[in-house]
Amino acid sequence: MNKDINMEQQILQCAEELFLEKGFSLVSTTDIAKKAGCNQALVHYYFRTKENLFQQIFQEKFTKFLYIFTTFDDSDEPFITRLRKKMEAHFDLLIQNRQIPFMIINELILNENRRNKLVKSIYNNNLDIYRKFDSELQEEIKKGNIRPISTLDLLINIVSMNIIIFIILPVLESQFNFDNEEITELLKQRKHEAVETIMCSLRPEKK
Repeated sequence: MNKDINMEQQILQCAEELFLEKGFSLVSTTDIAKKAGCNQALVHYYFRTKENLFQQIFQEKFTKFLYIFTTFDDSDEPFITRLRKKMEAHFDLLIQNRQIPFMIINELILNENRRNKLVKSIYNNNLDIYRKFDSELQEEIKKGNIRPISTLDLLINIVSMNIIIFIILPVLESQFNFDNEEITELLKQRKHEAVETIMCSLRPEKK
């Protein structure tokens, strides 16, 4: 049983690496099987199709990012303090998964059929997280701690601010020849700027 689980995870890991490197269309189940050290029949046994394999990988990745917004909820700290920490954790997760923005663009934005399937599944499976975050946000707005803003707008603002640097990073690297230390410092600064921009935007208007 453990051997089966290990092989299934090995296939998932190898498929993820290939999808991120080459994109969905340029990866075959034969490529995945070869990288995982198994035969093609095993890939089909566990996942049936390449599409199913891709969807599982993407959903797991997306769920990780979504669950960032449930972290620190057991803390007694104010909502705005916990929100700051969630944003920082979201940025750090992007640092660990720098190719995810390109997967989103290449495989979801440009593929309507795949996008519709994944969005529907992700929405249905994670609606409770959204509702809890929305409830907390609306309560803070009622208290006057945060200016009026919809939960969707806030989440879009957070994701947009955090993700943009990873989209343009390859251009910056090629144009300015940044080394690893300079990239690390750049990302550290961008995290600070992104968080502070969102925090400032949430301040209630002075009467």
